Amino acid sequence: MATTVSDGGRDPDRYRAAQLGLSRLLVRDVRRLRRLIIPSRLRSSMPDWFAAVQVVVDQYAQTSAALGAEFYDAQRDAAGVPGSFTVPVVDPPPPEKTEASLRWAAKDVWERDPEVGTPAQREPLETRLEKAEKKAEMVAQKLVADTGRSTVLEAVRQDPQARAWARSAALGACAFCKMLASRGSVFARDTVGFRAHDGCHCGAIPVFAGQRFEASPQAREWARLYEEYAAGHSGSQLARFRRALAEHDPNPLPGAF
Repeated sequence: MATTVSDGGRDPDRYRAAQLGLSRLLVRDVRRLRRLIIPSRLRSSMPDWFAAVQVVVDQYAQTSAALGAEFYDAQRDAAGVPGSFTVPVVDPPPPEKTEASLRWAAKDVWERDPEVGTPAQREPLETRLEKAEKKAEMVAQKLVADTGRSTVLEAVRQDPQARAWARSAALGACAFCKMLASRGSVFARDTVGFRAHDGCHCGAIPVFAGQRFEASPQAREWARLYEEYAAGHSGSQLARFRRALAEHDPNPLPGAF
């Protein structure tokens, strides 16, 4: 008998909660590293901060990948597909990617000529440092979460028994995530990448040979709202869908990504 898999329910919710808990611990540890930045010696102290955050990202990315592999194994066992398969655990992000992300987060910290600096670059240093820290937390979260998501997607791509994957979004996710989750298991094995924004906690749900995908009640409702209010309006679907969610979805939208 074919098994049923969904974007909602105990297993997807548990996995998403585990990754969310990991993100919270990551943010806590990144925040503690702020002490390494010495305002009076930015040029000499910022590299130490970059290096320390990178170490933390690597450690948490390994855990995120392990969680992804465990989730995939459990889903495969539940599907009852034949044959063995070893999940290819994805490596942490390369150092140059992490450094580039952190440098982007801190780009407004450096002093600029008032005549050419942006409004953000002309704010008090403490304000600029606070904003850089928040951005660093967000990019670190995405780097870590992407490692877990990539592990699941790479397993789907390599596993002969995998057929597709679906997106699992939380009830309070943004319109972008709910729109993609409403599409169900339309993402083929070789779909390139997982579209995610900073702070995204969505997960990928593997669908195996012989399985029937059944959208969760919330995903079915998001699909209904999209079809009724957004489909067919080229160029403005997401904006229309966001308004429809704000008016008809009981689950609150976040203020921003």
